[in-house]
Amino acid sequence: MKIIAVVPAYNESSTIGFVVKGLRGRVDEIIVVDDGSKDNTYELAASVGAVALRHFLNRGQGAALKTGIDYALGLGAEIIITFDADGQHDVKDIEKLIEPITKGSADVVLGSRFKKFQSSKFKVQSYGIPFFRFLILKLALIFTRITTGLKVTDTHNGLRALSMQAAQKINIQQDGMAHASEILEEIAKYNFRYIEVPITIHYTEYSKQKGQSSWNAFKILWDLVVGKISK
Repeated sequence: MKIIAVVPAYNESSTIGFVVKGLRGRVDEIIVVDDGSKDNTYELAASVGAVALRHFLNRGQGAALKTGIDYALGLGAEIIITFDADGQHDVKDIEKLIEPITKGSADVVLGSRFKKFQSSKFKVQSYGIPFFRFLILKLALIFTRITTGLKVTDTHNGLRALSMQAAQKINIQQDGMAHASEILEEIAKYNFRYIEVPITIHYTEYSKQKGQSSWNAFKILWDLVVGKISK
């Protein structure tokens, strides 16, 4: 099966080379969508062998994912992996994302940083997540469970696998961070078979300054509410 990774990136010149090199050998092709970066993310991605696409304006992670997924489908992708550009994801987790789709038991596989800790419900320290971000993510989880009915443990994890059939139908309209919940809404809408698998998140000082910051967590919740109202 042809497996393509889609990596949305915004000002990730310090990590994009490492991320692309790590993905080599685990997927057939790597698409990096530079979402209007002010640094040389685009050039670096291309130099290490990725298919580099570019938004000339910063439109948001949802828009970058849509661009990358559409392009991957055009290349004949049978499985699409979405993977963050800041180095927080572990390439070793890709195999467990792919397996349920190749075996025909799932249409969508969602990575969850909380799955392995389900037995220790509210032990924040177990997750290694900044406290405020943890609370915001839990609120986003409750909101998404109410609106979709899906009993997932992690609604805003950028590591996931989509079958070709799922990727063709899932319509990402939210340009910002609310796209993650929108994907779950589409899963529920089309009754796709989905499972969650436990994955590792690397909380580095760099990643905390980027997508893992508390401000970004608040923005996720804000985008969720505004996105739902605007529909």
